[in-house]
Amino acid sequence: MKMASLNQIYRLDQSPSAQAERLRKEARGTPHGVRRDQLLRRARQIETASHVQEWLNSPGLSAPT
Repeated sequence: MKMASLNQIYRLDQSPSAQAERLRKEARGTPHGVRRDQLLRRARQIETASHVQEWLNSPGLSAPT
């Protein structure tokens, strides 16, 4: 069975929180090691990017007119 690369893990048809949860679920079924660490790291990166995007889109950051 061929494993997907981390670039293939990111799916545009899922919300960031759904993607992060899917990666964590996959990591739970993966033995401890490099692959599991990669999955968990990618889940954290997706959530962090989502939080930054929310912050950048917040009304408090709108440019004054």
